[in-house]
Amino acid sequence: MRVAAIQHDIVWEDPDATLDHLGPELAAAATAGAHLALLSEMFSVGFSLDLDRIAEAPDGPSATFLSEQAARHRMWVGGSIPVRDPALALPVNRFVLAGPDGEQVHYDKIHPFSYAGEDQYYQPGSSFTTVDIDGLRVSLFVCYDLRFADEFWILAPGTDCYLVPANWPSSRRLHWRSLLRARAIENQAYVIGVNRVGEGGGLSYSGDSAIIDPMGEVLAAAAGTEALLVADVDAAVVAGTRARFPFLADRR
Repeated sequence: MRVAAIQHDIVWEDPDATLDHLGPELAAAATAGAHLALLSEMFSVGFSLDLDRIAEAPDGPSATFLSEQAARHRMWVGGSIPVRDPALALPVNRFVLAGPDGEQVHYDKIHPFSYAGEDQYYQPGSSFTTVDIDGLRVSLFVCYDLRFADEFWILAPGTDCYLVPANWPSSRRLHWRSLLRARAIENQAYVIGVNRVGEGGGLSYSGDSAIIDPMGEVLAAAAGTEALLVADVDAAVVAGTRARFPFLADRR
């Protein structure tokens, strides 16, 4: 399967402007042959805690945008959205993945980023999400989740590819790049990490998005500017890697 990581800027707390910008980016991913395209964390507004301004209904404009783009380009499209779900006590940082035939699955970020106060505004998720896309088993995480290896481990036997949208500041870019490769190597799975670029909320972002294979080799990467990363991923490569190096069986 061909996948695309869209490293993009975000117009701070302005979803209309950002979505207008992202439409052509997704069209370019489709033209490149992608069957799955990943945007960043809080892809339409930036990592903001001003929920009165940015929180959307589960079927709000950002989720609708993902579904419309998925249907238009006949591919899966995902990214995270600040969602105020009436079934929950607080809003959630929700990774929505929309499919070309109206499918939609989601994952609520299990680890709100307490260092920045996210835990005071967003409710943590309580369950994992893995979806089979044409034989590729894809598991969803968001940004800060990347630091918690045990949860990636739990899903590893049923996962071929982890998707990790983020708003990871430039000041800790070494951590981001190192952890992406570590999660790929230790779980013998693909990792697609998409981080934003630009400025937002007083922070700068360098991107450092990457598509990494089950041996930790970087198939595509970019830093500093907007970029479209494209690579082919294959569940058979994951199975073959795990057969040659059966390390997962030794976990205790």
